[in-house]
Amino acid sequence: MMRQYNAAKKKHPQAMVFFRMGDFYELFFEDAKIAARELGLALTARDKERKVPMAGVPVRAMEGYLVRLVRAGHTVAICEQLQDPKDAKGIVDRDVVRVVSPGTLIEDEALVGSEPLFVLAVDVQATAAGSAAGGGEDELGLAWADLSTGAFRCASTSVERFPEELARIAPAELVLPDLHESDGSPEQHARLEAVRAAAAREELPVTLRPPWAFDARNGARDLREQLGARTLEPFGVEDRPELLAGCGALLDYLVDTQKSALAQIRDLKRHEPARHLVLDRATRRTLELVRSQQDGGREGTLMAVLDRSETPMGARLLRDWLLEPLVERPAILRRQEAVAELLDAADRRRALAEALDGMGDLERTAGKVASGRAGARELVALAGALERVPALRGELASAACPALSELRERLDPLAPLSERIRATLADDPPLGLKDGGLVREGHSAEVDELRALARGGKDYLAALQQREIERTGIPTLKIGFNRVFGYYLEITHAHRDRVPEDYTRKQTLKNAERYITPELKEYEAKVLGAEEKSKELEYRIFLELREAAAAELPRLLATAAAVAELDVYAGLARVASERRYCRPELVEDSVVLEITEGRHPVVEAALLEDPFVPNDARLGEGSRLVVLTGPNMSGKSTWLRQTALIVLMAQMGGFVPADAARIGLVDRIFTRLGTGDDIARGQSTFMVEMVETANILRNASESSLLLLDEVGRGTSTFDGLAIAWSVCEHVHDRLGARCLFATHYHQLTDLAASLDRARNLNVAVREWGEEIVFLHRIEEGGTDRSYGIHVARLAGVPPGVLDRAKEVLVRLEKDEEGLSRKILAEHDAAAPAAERTLAADAAHAAPAAPAPPPEPEVLQHSLFDLLEDADEDLLAELRDVDLNALPPIEAWKLIERVKRALDGR
Repeated sequence: MMRQYNAAKKKHPQAMVFFRMGDFYELFFEDAKIAARELGLALTARDKERKVPMAGVPVRAMEGYLVRLVRAGHTVAICEQLQDPKDAKGIVDRDVVRVVSPGTLIEDEALVGSEPLFVLAVDVQATAAGSAAGGGEDELGLAWADLSTGAFRCASTSVERFPEELARIAPAELVLPDLHESDGSPEQHARLEAVRAAAAREELPVTLRPPWAFDARNGARDLREQLGARTLEPFGVEDRPELLAGCGALLDYLVDTQKSALAQIRDLKRHEPARHLVLDRATRRTLELVRSQQDGGREGTLMAVLDRSETPMGARLLRDWLLEPLVERPAILRRQEAVAELLDAADRRRALAEALDGMGDLERTAGKVASGRAGARELVALAGALERVPALRGELASAACPALSELRERLDPLAPLSERIRATLADDPPLGLKDGGLVREGHSAEVDELRALARGGKDYLAALQQREIERTGIPTLKIGFNRVFGYYLEITHAHRDRVPEDYTRKQTLKNAERYITPELKEYEAKVLGAEEKSKELEYRIFLELREAAAAELPRLLATAAAVAELDVYAGLARVASERRYCRPELVEDSVVLEITEGRHPVVEAALLEDPFVPNDARLGEGSRLVVLTGPNMSGKSTWLRQTALIVLMAQMGGFVPADAARIGLVDRIFTRLGTGDDIARGQSTFMVEMVETANILRNASESSLLLLDEVGRGTSTFDGLAIAWSVCEHVHDRLGARCLFATHYHQLTDLAASLDRARNLNVAVREWGEEIVFLHRIEEGGTDRSYGIHVARLAGVPPGVLDRAKEVLVRLEKDEEGLSRKILAEHDAAAPAAERTLAADAAHAAPAAPAPPPEPEVLQHSLFDLLEDADEDLLAELRDVDLNALPPIEAWKLIERVKRALDGR
């Protein structure tokens, strides 16, 4: 056995070997020490003399221990017994039947229903077709798959964009070539190091494979074999060596670890970024689409608000739609129409929800069937899911929109399969497949007979006893059983002379003799082997049934995909109904963004008592840049985020939290929101801010939506203002993108006077004595106050500190005009350097820097300056008026007199 163990360990030196020995999986040597530490197991010794460390886990509880080890960062090789110990001559044959890594941990306990589990392979050796021809920068071939569902996808990308792709795919494991110094070119090594650095930042486990596994020709062969295709042209990878190499390496790794043909992988989809709204890593994080920034969980995310799915596969598809919205108007409208029809049909929507509830994870069940991991309970669940499909089809019979009508055709109930499962398996079969009890009573006459025999066959024995009494005329004849002699007929000595000739004496007692007959002996042979034969027969029947289900895998997966899509439509319609979302209008004009009474979907859902204050957002040809000012806590960031989320929800095909919305399609959403450092990369808070800003300025287009919050606040006032000013000008003059720019630099409001497509907005605040009230309303115009001292008081800053801050503030405000001149002067000096730092797009010739706006002699006029030559009586009245006692009508009259005086002036 130790030779078997050592052979398994030699094949998989990096894995911990679970070595099957009867009812336990044993671990030896260093594996045992690690398992004892990680799992809290008792550490024993196999050999007292050599003291081989040993630890074990029960076979029936193995899954829980396996999950814990893999989540702790270990890989586990499961070395199984390949034959029944009863049939073995000598030592039972053993071999590794599966290797479990973070990306292949498909145990039920480890899977999250709403999230996929991807393994990502990255080829850095092949050269992309576009790059080889000088027509593109794609250098990496990506291929990723989810073993639990059979999803298999690929894409090409550049080294620069790889971190974004890594964040989008969010794999559990990365597979890379193990390039040594003598392998590959310097360019390949540079690409590999860049990929490994990105994986390290995400703390992703990396598995290294031989470089020859990333071979395009072998990959093409393996792909054709896996997909059952003579040509790969329909899959879009025929002439893409980097994709062929990535896909081939991934298949090679999965076959090597799963020791199977990967029957669940039947299709390959090539991801095309041009068809999707691009969201970089920072945007996904700050908008909190599927993970909260606070704890990485689902609570407080857009996914949590929108997910009304009844099935796990629907939740996974919704997640895909959230992370990859569309940019093609016909495809978006198709989804919108389906949601709209279900929104207007409440009864149908409820009926669909009832039919979907209890459907379970048909997609992952089909994956288990294909991989041979499905048990009897999974097949029963499969039948139950398929039996719900006719109800779904019935509800879609009158569907008017193309999306729902086509879904009805794709929903295949597979009635023969579900009927066969129901007819074959018990309603509540056991977990074990070899313990009996799988097959329904009445399905197999042979199983029923064996079960009856195994239960003792009381009816048969009673009938046999009665026949023998009648035949022999011995009224006291009885049939008995013991473990030594088996079944027997017992006759007392008083009737010894009536014993038939075909009786064979087996045992003599004091008062009776025990006999056997050929019929009883035959029955005994049946009974004694009946239980084992019954279990074996039931297992064979189950395997035949599972193979029959696996043969229907393409139809099962197609139905699962249709159910998931229908589930998403119904869920989006439900949330639109519950939260009063509207259908957005998608227009061809790429600069239009008009949202009426928009709301933040997550904040609105979190407000249990206070109503959410809605706001408009209007961008267009004449106002592509909005400079938003206002105090902290007033709602600037909320308004920026809700605008982006509304656009994203519209382009994923859903309804949006607003009274109305007209949206020109967006190709990318960029965000520079919040603060934070990246110590692991040696980047300060300001450096992170500038890196994100530079990424936006280099990659945004006229069709992009930019959300910039407090750009430049991480450095000195003069530097920060200069950078913020220059960024605004660059976005306005060169990019032409729709941009919401939130800032505390009130000087930026002067940009609206010099930039023809810029406008000022502010968040309304009202003062009441020493108090301030945040109205959370977006209004026209800028503001010149941040109310920072008020916010500090709300935060609990000591009164003494606040009083001193007020004194300093008064002194600074008196010098505001001089400070403004200094800032503008420093801007003139720093603007060229700032422009070089931000590196404007090299493809554009840098235009002459526009002159700064004319500096006003007075920053703000006083009402009393305007009324300097006005009526003295009016001035005296204004000075003496008691605002707290002034009736509204008198206030109106006073304003009217002031207005007349100003008009006269």
